[in-house]
Amino acid sequence: MESTAWHSLYTAMNAQQERRPFSLATLRRIAAFAQPHRRLLALFVALSVVAAVLAVATPILAGRVIDAIVGRQEARVVVWLAGLIAAIAVVEAGLGIVIRWLSATIGETLILDLRTAVFDHVQRMPVAFFTRTRTGALVSRLNNDVIGAQRAFSDTLSGLVGNVVSVALTLVVMLGISWQITGLALVLLPIFVLPARRLTGKLAQLEREAANHNAAMGTQMTERFSAPGATLVKLFGRPQRESAEFAARAGRVRDIGVRSAMVQTVFITALTLVSALALALVYGLGGYFALSGRLEPGDVVALALLLTRLYAPLTALAGIQIEVTSALVSFERVFEVLDLVPLVAEKPDARRLPDGPVAVEFDGVSFAYPSAEKVSLASLEEVAVLDGRGGAEVLHDVSFRVEPGQLVALVGSSGAGKSTIAQVMARLYDVDAGAVRLGGVDVRDLTFASIRETLGMVTQDGHLFHESIRENLAFVRPEATEEEMRDVLRRARLEILVAALPDGLDTVVGERGYRLSGGERQRLTIARLLLARPRVVILDEATAHLDSTSEAAVQAALAEALAGRTSVVIAHRLSTVRAADLILVVEGGRIVERGTHDALLAAGGRYAELYRTQFAQRSGAESDGHGAGDPDDRAEPLGRLVVAGAASA
Repeated sequence: MESTAWHSLYTAMNAQQERRPFSLATLRRIAAFAQPHRRLLALFVALSVVAAVLAVATPILAGRVIDAIVGRQEARVVVWLAGLIAAIAVVEAGLGIVIRWLSATIGETLILDLRTAVFDHVQRMPVAFFTRTRTGALVSRLNNDVIGAQRAFSDTLSGLVGNVVSVALTLVVMLGISWQITGLALVLLPIFVLPARRLTGKLAQLEREAANHNAAMGTQMTERFSAPGATLVKLFGRPQRESAEFAARAGRVRDIGVRSAMVQTVFITALTLVSALALALVYGLGGYFALSGRLEPGDVVALALLLTRLYAPLTALAGIQIEVTSALVSFERVFEVLDLVPLVAEKPDARRLPDGPVAVEFDGVSFAYPSAEKVSLASLEEVAVLDGRGGAEVLHDVSFRVEPGQLVALVGSSGAGKSTIAQVMARLYDVDAGAVRLGGVDVRDLTFASIRETLGMVTQDGHLFHESIRENLAFVRPEATEEEMRDVLRRARLEILVAALPDGLDTVVGERGYRLSGGERQRLTIARLLLARPRVVILDEATAHLDSTSEAAVQAALAEALAGRTSVVIAHRLSTVRAADLILVVEGGRIVERGTHDALLAAGGRYAELYRTQFAQRSGAESDGHGAGDPDDRAEPLGRLVVAGAASA
């Protein structure tokens, strides 16, 4: 009885109280997920029914033992009945183990299926999905909601089937023995169940409040305990205020814990009290009936034992609505993610790009970032309503061609559309009009694998995983040998650094590579690019945030990466791209100028204006003692370095 009470409490505190309509379509989708496990589910339900029947048989046999003793029957009858009770107990124990194994197998397999389905689906979502979604909310779908859906099979289903059968059989037997005692015993049940539902609702509310405070504390700790967050707090934060905020939330969780403990104690005490009162009623009235000859003594014992078997499933069934609703809501939230349609999809007949040099061509490309309702969910962004903005065109009729082995630079103001051009080139998004072609083939006609093998990209943030240098390199080519890894590290000017590390290639770089400097992170991403051996390279502001020393090292590494490859470079520092084969000036999502460095300077247009502005800024910095003058003298032009790199290669 007490274990049933604790189960009811656990269900109430962990059930999702969100209410939303669900349809037969949802149930059909649930059935589709359960379809591969239908045989195990059928066996699971059948054994649960058998276990419920055996649970009712034991009290009846115990009553017969009492009758045999009172009636002074032969000892062998008592021994036979006791042996039968023991055999049922053994069978029940064995069934319990088998049912638990089936429950665990079905539940854990369902978790595997759902998690794999969600994980694979999320990987197919466009970048816009990840720029809007809160990572924690998405991870919660893979953890909490998937586990909540799993309980529908491992806990709720078995509880519903077993408890319904147990209640039905127990009531039939008890009514057959004495309908008067059974009716009076059932009268006491609402005295417990109705207040208990209020208590469980209160517990669920307290649990949600505690979960919110714990989530807030977790967010605070995650942000403050990361290397960038800790640095910011030390530089600008107020430790006393941070401590006070954390202590206030922790104190609230403590208060909720005390209140929850008291509510739980009242719940368990109430159930125990009602059970004891019901037993007293059975023994009192049943004893009276037995003494007056209206009942056998064994019937009184059987009624008492059956009553304990009746209250437990009735109490569990009283909260079954919460369990079922919670499970259905969990399924709905999982299906909500699975129903998001990936905007970038691979065609069934997609093909690979043939080997050989690759040209890049933009043919009348226009593009608008998708609106929120196409790529996201309000619940994943943790907002009430999705942002309705979006759909404004950011690229307008962009056309250019990069011949095999050429280096083309994209320059222009911030927000002009340069990075967007790089993203549609890599098919992180699909264009709305026109076409992007690699080697003369529309990227929408290529397999994703072929695009990734053909094209490599280095972004300005140089993202690394919280893994070792070896694992970060092997991410692009798992089959790469250690010799190949050391070769690309040498070419990326990182060989000496890695050799000096205590664990060498097995050194963990920290979250987002934070244990490395900005220049070292960029060179490691370049080494990763070299290991991937793409035929087309995109550099998106790869040296934007580096100092002069780091930039020089990264530029030398980039020369290795670009040598002999078709290259598109997005650059803020115009001095680094003046030797490019072609410079495209992008403004307002359009290519407004194109030509070589000298030709564009001579034209006196937007490029010349940008160049003069940078020159003036650098000259001003030099006059203050912080600059080096002419931008041409600050960094070796990338085109010149590429030529040198190709020669050395």
